[in-house]
Amino acid sequence: MAAVAERPTARRAVDSRTRIFAAARFSAELFHELRRGVSVEVPFRGEFLLGQPFLNKDTAFSERERDEFHLRGLLPPRVATIEEQVTLELEHVRRKDDDLERYIGLAALHDRNETLFHRVLCENLEEFLPVVYTPTVGRACQEFSHIMRRARGVWITPDDIERIPDILLNAGHDDVRLIVATDNERILGLGDQGAGGMAIPIGKLALYSSAAGIHPALTLPISLDVGTDRRELLDDPFYIGYPHQRLRGQAYDEFIEAFVVAVQRVFPRALLQWEDFKQHNAIRLLDRYRHRICSFNDDIQGTGAVAVGGILAALGHLGSSLSDQRVVLLGAGGAGLGIARLIRAAMAREGMSQAAIRCAIVMLDSHGLLYEGRPGIEADKAEFALPTDVLGSHGLDPLGDTGLEAVVRAVRPTILIGTSGAAGSFSEPAIRAMAAHVPRPIILPLSNPTANSEAVPADLFAWTDGRALVAAGSPFPPVVHFGREHVIGQANNVFVFPGIGLGTILSEAREISDELFLVAADTLASLVTPKRFASGALYPPVGDLRRVSRQIAVAIVRAARDAGIGRSVPDELVEPAVDAGMWWPDYVEYTAV
Repeated sequence: MAAVAERPTARRAVDSRTRIFAAARFSAELFHELRRGVSVEVPFRGEFLLGQPFLNKDTAFSERERDEFHLRGLLPPRVATIEEQVTLELEHVRRKDDDLERYIGLAALHDRNETLFHRVLCENLEEFLPVVYTPTVGRACQEFSHIMRRARGVWITPDDIERIPDILLNAGHDDVRLIVATDNERILGLGDQGAGGMAIPIGKLALYSSAAGIHPALTLPISLDVGTDRRELLDDPFYIGYPHQRLRGQAYDEFIEAFVVAVQRVFPRALLQWEDFKQHNAIRLLDRYRHRICSFNDDIQGTGAVAVGGILAALGHLGSSLSDQRVVLLGAGGAGLGIARLIRAAMAREGMSQAAIRCAIVMLDSHGLLYEGRPGIEADKAEFALPTDVLGSHGLDPLGDTGLEAVVRAVRPTILIGTSGAAGSFSEPAIRAMAAHVPRPIILPLSNPTANSEAVPADLFAWTDGRALVAAGSPFPPVVHFGREHVIGQANNVFVFPGIGLGTILSEAREISDELFLVAADTLASLVTPKRFASGALYPPVGDLRRVSRQIAVAIVRAARDAGIGRSVPDELVEPAVDAGMWWPDYVEYTAV
């Protein structure tokens, strides 16, 4: 029997597979071309190309591309535009009547087609921010082992301590510039979520890309999965994480050190964001590494910047100054300490003495007022413990009542901030006591998700006769009080971290100083228009995130240059550099290699 000749199509398939595996690692050059929005040479073909989320266009592949990349028959015949695809994806997501299902639907799109996912998000930030991030992401973290469809990012456990560089190389990207890493112990107000905490870095990086235009190929979410102390997770037969109690002590520190060394070796130009570490580890690791690797902690420093930005916006429109304020903070975790530290820096910038600042900032934790000599006070809270003479000047007795209401009556604060995670902890008596002596009290219940908010905005307006200036950490609908509608601005870190990240990357800053967070706060405050403030909001609309991120990035590039920690960019080139660095999700033309 005569031999059957090899069909050309079969040879072509073999050749395609050879090219696929020869180019299985994405090159930095390919993604830089994609980011610039120009025609790119792509080495992949057929089903393998459709399986690459960074490159997949689904039905938007052109007729020429379908021929050139062997896609004929692998897609329906109609060629769609990205605008048509967005319309269809909105139809798909809006058909779901549960926010967690919407989250799962958007995650599926993210896993299939990165460009289309980010286009949907960019054009609908106001609608989908609460879905891809707070508050719905909290539910996603809690149920992550049961809803994850496709793994994203990098997962590192204590068993990997000797091979972390190899694991980072497995990510397949040559030029990672932005890493969000979590050890999953303090997820929002929900605490230890084990492996489920990975939803937070994934969500944060989606917002970096959509709100600031950092190309997703330059980003990498990382779970430092050191175990969990949550029994229900360890007992779940479907739990996907490291099935051990949390790593502690010296072994934990050695693991983090190995991770930092590996990042510096594999991705030396990367900015590292520490995300959702529990308070004592968060502060300790930030202080240990911030001058050694370009890094910051969004829960501490980003929260500080967004809170101070809202306060400065309010004071600017009221014609007042920070040096005239008295601040009470309920909650002395990482977020509360970050806010207090940045308020202290802003007060010092206005010329206040350290003695005056110590009188003006008062903190409470779950045990009451922080004051010097209180038994059992943790070291990282001690910097805001009131000295004995300040206690006396406020008329406070440490042996008496040091709860929130008593402190408010004694201190007579003009600003009240909550990061306690304790729902309803801004009580009616405390708020009425504050409103009795302040014409326009500034009240920020910042804990999230929504169920953990220190107060419901409607109650705050009722208890202050509609005079309060309110912003919350979670989204709330407008409140109508005595016929007037009050818009509740969301004090969400998304107003600052994307711009800070973009500015840091473009400036090639060696570190992110406290001054840069003050610059971000100032810029954010300047973007709250008189009309927006008149509506009651202390923050811009979420729909303005791209504009806000751009302005903050511009300010960061200039400030890093002026401080000598970033590259020298002439003033006239700063804005063009930021604009060029902001990716807009759109398809580009592909040509075959």
